[in-house]
Amino acid sequence: MDELVSVLILNWNGGAFIAKCLDSILSQDYPNLETIVVDNGSDDGSPDMIRKNYKSVILLETGQNLGFGAGNNIGITQTKGTCILVLNNDATLHPACISEMKKSLEKDPGFGACASKIYIADPPDTLDAAGITVFPDGLSIGRGRLEPGSLHQKEEEVFFASGCCALYRREMLEDIKVGDEYYDEDFFAYADDTDVGWRARLRGWRCIYAPSALAWHLHSASSGTYSSLKAYLVERNRIWLQVKNFPFPLILYGEFFTFYRYILQTYGAFTGRGASGAFSKTYSRGMLMLILFRAWRDSLRGLPRILAKRREIQKRRSVSTKEMFRLMKLYGIGTKEISFKG
Repeated sequence: MDELVSVLILNWNGGAFIAKCLDSILSQDYPNLETIVVDNGSDDGSPDMIRKNYKSVILLETGQNLGFGAGNNIGITQTKGTCILVLNNDATLHPACISEMKKSLEKDPGFGACASKIYIADPPDTLDAAGITVFPDGLSIGRGRLEPGSLHQKEEEVFFASGCCALYRREMLEDIKVGDEYYDEDFFAYADDTDVGWRARLRGWRCIYAPSALAWHLHSASSGTYSSLKAYLVERNRIWLQVKNFPFPLILYGEFFTFYRYILQTYGAFTGRGASGAFSKTYSRGMLMLILFRAWRDSLRGLPRILAKRREIQKRRSVSTKEMFRLMKLYGIGTKEISFKG
C-alpha cells in the first residue's frame, strides 16, 4: 500500500474547476503520490494558476489541444508509479478514494484496473458511474447512471472503470498498448475508457469496483452534455472500437442492436426522451441525422488505420469469441436503457 501512485489529470480550459480537483488530491490519505497535469493548450490562465499555487504538481504543456488520448499518453510516459490514476479535471475525490481503490486492486493480481463510485456533482446523491456497462455495437454507459447513490454498495467485478476516475496497473497498460499508444489517439475524445477496457479484457485482465472510493463529477463540463461534437465523436468512435476489438461474429451481431437503437433514438428525438430527445431540444432533428451521416462517413475514411490496429489487437487476443459473448451478456445493458438514459 505504500507503492508510488501517479495521479494524471488532463486539463483543457479547466480554470473553473481544476483547483478543487487538485485540492482533493492534496487531501488524500494515501501517503505516496505524484501528481502530473498535462495541459492541452488552455488559454484561460489555468496553467499559470497551477504553476503559482500548486508547486508540487508537475505541469506538462502540449501547446495545443491534442485530445484525451494523446494528452494522457504523454502524461503516462512521464509517470513513475506502479499504478496510475487517470482523473478528469472536473472531478473531486473523497480523502480516502485512492487508498480504497489501491486496496481493492491489490486483492488479485488479475485485476488490471479499479473503478470508483462516481457521483454527479449536481443533483446530489445521483450516480454517474459505478464502473461501465457495454452494448453489443460498441457503445457503453456508466453502470448505474442516474440511479440513487445508495445503490451499488458491493465490492465486485465490473466490465471496466469509467475514465473519469480509474486506477490502472502500469503492467496492464504496457500489456495492452498498441504500437506506442496506451489510449487510441485517433479517437480524440469519448469511448477511450471502453476501448481500453475491451483491450484489457481481450488480454485476460479484469476490473474490480470499489464502492468506498468516492468521486464527484461535473458531467461533460468541457464539451457540454449534449453537444454536437460529443454526439459525433461518440458514434464515430464506437464504430472504430467495434472494428478494432470485436471478432467478426460479434460485429455482425452488434449491427442488429445498432438498427434497433436507431429506431428507439429516433422515437426519443420526437418524444423528448433520452439523450437524442435532449439533443433535439437544442439542435434540429435534421442536425442529428447529419451528425450520424458524418460519423459513419468519417469512420469509413479512417478504416485503414483502424484495421492496422485491429490486426495487432486480434493477433494478441487471449480470450475466445465465446468468452466475449459471455462478457457482453454478463456486463451488458439493454437497448431501451442505453437509448433512453440521459
